[in-house]
Amino acid sequence: MSDPVKSSASGSTSSNTPAAAPGSDTYKGWLFKWTNYLKGYQRRWFVLSNGLLSYYRTQAEMAHTCRGTINLATAHIDTEDVCNMVLSSGGRTYHLKAGTEVERQKWVTALELAKAKAIRMMNDQSDDSGEEEPTSRSDRSELQGALKTLASKLDDLCTCNDLIAKHGAALQRSLSELEALRVPVEGSEKIKAVNERATLFRITSNAMINACRDFLELAESHSRRWQRVLQHEREQRTHLEETIEQLAKQHNSLERAWREAPTHTSNTPDTTSTHTGVSERSRKEEASDEDEDTEYFDAMEDSPAFITVTATDVSQHRRSQSNLSGASGGQPSDWSLEQHSSPSCNDLSGREVQTRRRRRSRIPDKPNYSLNLWSIMKNCIGKELSKIPMPVNFNEPLSMLQRLTEDLEYSELLDKAARCENSLEQMCLVAAFSVSSYSTTVHRTAKPFNPLLGETYELDRLDDYGYRSLCEQVSHHPPAAAHHVISQRGWTLWQEITIASKFRGKYLSIMPLGAIHLQFHASGNHYVWRKVTSTVHNIIVGKLWIDQSGDIDIVNHRTKETCQLKFSPYSYFSREVPRKVTGVVSDSEGQAHYILSGTWDDRMESAKIQSSRGSNSAEGKQKTVYQTLTPRLLWKKYPLPENAENMYFFSSLALTLNEEEDGVCVTDSRLRPDQRLMEEGRWDEANMEKQRLEEKQRAVRRRREAEASDAMDQGQEYEGYKPLWFHQRTDPVTGEMNFVYKGGYWETKDRQDWSMCPDIF
Repeated sequence: MSDPVKSSASGSTSSNTPAAAPGSDTYKGWLFKWTNYLKGYQRRWFVLSNGLLSYYRTQAEMAHTCRGTINLATAHIDTEDVCNMVLSSGGRTYHLKAGTEVERQKWVTALELAKAKAIRMMNDQSDDSGEEEPTSRSDRSELQGALKTLASKLDDLCTCNDLIAKHGAALQRSLSELEALRVPVEGSEKIKAVNERATLFRITSNAMINACRDFLELAESHSRRWQRVLQHEREQRTHLEETIEQLAKQHNSLERAWREAPTHTSNTPDTTSTHTGVSERSRKEEASDEDEDTEYFDAMEDSPAFITVTATDVSQHRRSQSNLSGASGGQPSDWSLEQHSSPSCNDLSGREVQTRRRRRSRIPDKPNYSLNLWSIMKNCIGKELSKIPMPVNFNEPLSMLQRLTEDLEYSELLDKAARCENSLEQMCLVAAFSVSSYSTTVHRTAKPFNPLLGETYELDRLDDYGYRSLCEQVSHHPPAAAHHVISQRGWTLWQEITIASKFRGKYLSIMPLGAIHLQFHASGNHYVWRKVTSTVHNIIVGKLWIDQSGDIDIVNHRTKETCQLKFSPYSYFSREVPRKVTGVVSDSEGQAHYILSGTWDDRMESAKIQSSRGSNSAEGKQKTVYQTLTPRLLWKKYPLPENAENMYFFSSLALTLNEEEDGVCVTDSRLRPDQRLMEEGRWDEANMEKQRLEEKQRAVRRRREAEASDAMDQGQEYEGYKPLWFHQRTDPVTGEMNFVYKGGYWETKDRQDWSMCPDIF
């Protein structure tokens, strides 16, 4: 497929190999893949099929050993030069080289088409795919039975055809005899017409029989191929299950040995010290996530008050959505003098001073329950997470609606942004707020409770922080939640989030779909952005850890100003700071004004661009060097409460979210019994309650489906389920259909009239 390509390390070449045309279901061929600095680029056999790009050392390995796979549905495809390309997804990066520019373009085209198809298939996937596949023997017998039925029906058609031919011949003889008789001219013409129609009828019946015979032969030939394909897939699944089961057993034995050891150390991605022992020449390895266009921010040697930023041209950045990266070049200072006088922007104690009601500061410690992970996970590979029945052992005692409300942990950033007169400075604070929502996830690997349809959650902090928040679960399949927040301090936020999640064996990808809207009352600035992908690693073997990766594009639809943020995926071999976030704030003309840098788990800073100049890089590419002022602190994470490791690593706000309150709606997450039992440490009772609630929800759904079927039978329209506090409309800014708050909740709470609410608990 590829023209000969010489590797600087091995000197091997690749021969021409035919491959399917780009756009077909399967595309395969030889490419060179970067392995390490010792071996350089190595020749590998790549196969693109069903939205997955897999590679093998040889074609023979396809039968038993896959060296790696990337899911294109969540992958980012980038081209470096005439022959090179980079694929990255879920913390994994492939540096690939083709023989020629033409061949590289063929691969890029095939990958882009496969990515678009994979995304469509992911969005259109059926919500009822939980049934187990039948066994191979039953499939074979079912196919054979269907073929026998088809053959029997074909015999019946042949018998009918013979009868048609026999009776048709007799009919034609009778018509010929009629023609021989002396009849008027008009009658003779009619007899002739009938004779012609009888002949056409016989020809048509013969053609029908021939078509049926061809159909049966085609079904027989394809059934054998289907059986072979199905058997191969079953063997692959069995092999995968055996491999994972063996890994789980090894993990259990290692865990026992680790517990019995008198001393042990932990080596996880959470510590930055793991990077110090890696030599400079081994930075770019198999799992490297750094592409060659990554740029760095370094302090200027001649002036501590400035930093130099090297980046690709801004207009090129806007076209290709490549990102800038950076690190502070001096001691960070506050965003403005106002931060020095506002305790709410410095530490948690400042927030508590303003709080009128004393909130709880702890919950019962998490009990230590053992769990056979393999018995639950082995049948979950490839399935939607929301459709897998999970015990509460995997959960934390909060619902997804409460986790969504946690985005407001640093609402004072929006309060400060509402007072900004400069829209670009306001954009910096909005960007810091969008990053701050991930700071609570760094240790939170447990799964929140899936809300029941119609479940709500309110957070009334009008007296404390000036806002009221309301969430409602508006859809169950796919799971979707609508959120609305209004603040007396000059801003309104609303969003509809649908969670798409896939378990891939080694890791779990969580993809929030939907836009977040933020509008400031005084200026009318309307900001829109979307969340990045979260990945939970080491699902089967090892210690769980979470990473955020992807891009966030924030747009001010009133001024057309933009902010492009990049969440760099974690890599053991990377020279960069773990959990790094970088970004550029640009005006409506694409001119960059601020550089943002920091980490999503700790802090974000901004640096105002003082000047810029063009330069050429070592690769001959055009670069832009920015000279900036000293970076200023936008946001810093609050410290976790004492004993947080035994309280699910909840922040101070998260500890209060499930606190019991009077007067809340009867569908509020605080009143959910299985969640309450889990928080109290009664996990066995919580599991029984969880099963009861899920079965109750399934019964309601079956009843709703029966009502819809009856309405269709009677020719009537069925409205289906409608949320109580949100309704669908077309967003005037994005043009998308989404759920927005229609009002009435807080007035209903004042009246304490919840009679219209469904009984979901």
